Amino acid sequence: MRPALQRSVVLENRFARKFPELSISWAADEPPAPRLLVLNGRLARELGLDPEYLRSEKGIAVLTGAHPPDGATPVAQGYAGHQFGSYSPRLGDGRALLLGELRDADSRLRDLHLKGSGRTPFSRGGDGFGAVGPMLREYILSESMHALGIPTTLSLAVTATGHDVLRESRLPGAVLTRVASSHLRVGSFQYARALDDPELLQRLADEAIERHHPQAADTERPYLALFHAVVADQATLIAQWMLVGFVHGVMNTDNMTISGETIDYGPCAFIDAFDPAAVFSSIDAQGRYAYRNQPVMAEWNLARLAEAMLPLFDDDEDRAVELAMESLRTFRTRYSDAWSAGMFEKLGLPPATDVESQDQPAHDVVHATTDLLAAGAADYTSFFRALADVARGERESARALFADPAPFDDWADTWLALGPDAARMDRINPAYIPRNHLVEEALQAATGGDLEPLNRLLEAVSAPYDVRPGLERYAADAPTEFGPYVTFCGT
Repeated sequence: MRPALQRSVVLENRFARKFPELSISWAADEPPAPRLLVLNGRLARELGLDPEYLRSEKGIAVLTGAHPPDGATPVAQGYAGHQFGSYSPRLGDGRALLLGELRDADSRLRDLHLKGSGRTPFSRGGDGFGAVGPMLREYILSESMHALGIPTTLSLAVTATGHDVLRESRLPGAVLTRVASSHLRVGSFQYARALDDPELLQRLADEAIERHHPQAADTERPYLALFHAVVADQATLIAQWMLVGFVHGVMNTDNMTISGETIDYGPCAFIDAFDPAAVFSSIDAQGRYAYRNQPVMAEWNLARLAEAMLPLFDDDEDRAVELAMESLRTFRTRYSDAWSAGMFEKLGLPPATDVESQDQPAHDVVHATTDLLAAGAADYTSFFRALADVARGERESARALFADPAPFDDWADTWLALGPDAARMDRINPAYIPRNHLVEEALQAATGGDLEPLNRLLEAVSAPYDVRPGLERYAADAPTEFGPYVTFCGT
């Protein structure tokens, strides 16, 4: 039996205490008129916290960092990063603070973190604040990803601050309260390596092993085993992104976690009409982080992690590079296997547990699917959801997604001959995702003080596979007049 929900928040200061070299003690700006916009009651209970307490004045003071719990040591974390391929040796939390760590209801250690809480020594000229829209975007997207079963940081709350922030115009300010397995990043290791402190680098790796990959501790080369585990987790994560049509938008090395969780939902979006070259971020002018490039960019980021960790792999640098490359080369196979297995599931075909043992026609269908979607610019989510109807004998809803349905008919005939499982497809392919036009509708309304569209969208995406009456518009394609869609970081 779980203990009763707590009407207080008790935090540890583990990172601040263990890594003073990577943190600066700092305080959040106190908001003048805080008002809770949305609270994740499910997550609060998972953390062993009473949602009613968090809605109280004292609870909101914790959620905004205005009055951290006794014993907490809020810090701005330091890290480096390759941003769009260019190395920045000192980035860090420019508008964020790690309040501390807490034990959830299952005794797992979780970070409690703020975003948009004001300037820090890492702000680099920015104001450190967040606006209501971008903070709620992270809440919506992280809730959707969690409901889809994709590893992610989670949003506990978004609180309006009562003061405006200046972007293209004046916008109401807000703070996001985020929960993560940790905030250790590829950029954390890059920062530690840049400090030229082998003992610090080793301590950081030990922390990553203890918190995320304890099985590595018992191997002959624990730090190489840690790297291998991160490679495996990221290969699976990126495959999951690709399978649901998610585009992160800013896959810099400071935005890749050691835990394998999705983090930092800035200029992100889900694909509507399928386009492998889809880019939504206003700052990604060259398409570096386009949808189709995400696996390549993940591998590139992991190569930077390997560079940072080289001294831990072997005392002989040539041998260390050899071991790192051997491990890194597994990324492509792991990613390909995870993506293929996921596509077999989405198409209702028997699991592709052993790629070599699958029938060639099944492989041909799987790999022809994205070509079909790209050529027809069909809505990605609607296509896969409609396929279950096709498997049941009703083809028109899927055919209607294509201006010329003839190529679809040819593909569908081959696919149907493989005997897809319609019921299984209903459990794999979501009916509801945070469609871009609905996200923008919800954010604009919330910025103006109306939270009803936000709440309805959250209702839909929090149970993405369960079709419910009254939510038809949340499963519908984007209107023809919507787009091209552009997203912004919010800084």
